[in-house]
Formats: sequence, C-alpha cells, structure tokens
Amino acid sequence: MRTLYHPRTDELNLTTVLYALSDPIRLNIIKILDAKGEQSCSSLEIDAPKSTLSHHFKVLRESGIVHTRIEGTQRFISIRYEDLNARFPGLLPAVLLNFRQEE
Repeated sequence: MRTLYHPRTDELNLTTVLYALSDPIRLNIIKILDAKGEQSCSSLEIDAPKSTLSHHFKVLRESGIVHTRIEGTQRFISIRYEDLNARFPGLLPAVLLNFRQEE
C-alpha cells in the first residue's frame, strides 16, 4: 500500500500553510471539511476536474492542513486542527471566521 506524505507538526511552515490557504478552491475544501468533518474526496461537490482536485488535495496535505486516510480505494480527508493549532495558535479559526463572514 502506498504511504502518503504528511509533515510532522514541527515541520509545518507558516509560509507553506498560508500559500495553501490562498487558493479559493482549497479554501472551499477547508470550508466544507470544517462544516461536515472528514469526507471522502469523491463526496466533495466542487466543480473542477478530478486532476485539479487531486492537485489541491495534495497541496493541502503536503502543507499539513489536512490528513488523508486511505481505506480500500477511497481517500478520506480531514483537517488537522490540533496540529495546526499547536504550531500556529488561532490561525485556522481566524481564517475560517473570516471566510464565514465573507459569505
């Protein structure tokens, strides 16, 4: 089975995290995960080609924002709240609050 790269908490880099959060599609993915919790990649209703979504999932995972769990042929993604808060206290709640206010 293929092992996916997930940075350790102490490897999370603010610049990388902010870059990952700078894209509207990735922010939308985070918004959905925040509202619904862990989701399979295929269950997210985002209007973009599969290859584009795969790229965005990879950027989010490799930046340390999300965790991807493989179960059979499915991939489930969830936000790494504890790791992000341990490394950058208050960052994700502030981003999500701002994102909610813009709606």
